[in-house]
Amino acid sequence: MEMKASERWVGVDDVPARLGVAKDSVYRWIGEGGLPAHRVGRFFRFKLSKIDEWVRQDNEPENTSNSFQSRPSSKAQTNRSAPKKRSRKRGGNE
Repeated sequence: MEMKASERWVGVDDVPARLGVAKDSVYRWIGEGGLPAHRVGRFFRFKLSKIDEWVRQDNEPENTSNSFQSRPSSKAQTNRSAPKKRSRKRGGNE
């Protein structure tokens, strides 16, 4: 699929509005290497047609069972089964 030459680049604020997700999700998907983004200096730029194509590819029948796993919700999921260990200072009053 070819993009129109007149299609403009958009910033990271336009993608969550297009997809109805949180901005954090967009950055996470970029970091995972899935979301098609181009870095220009310290900013990310997107072609909305590529974003739309990326979303459609995830909705193919063979990928629907994994769609929620590959694109987690905007709310961070933490592993509650393994509590974090805290270090104790040794010495003194033990």
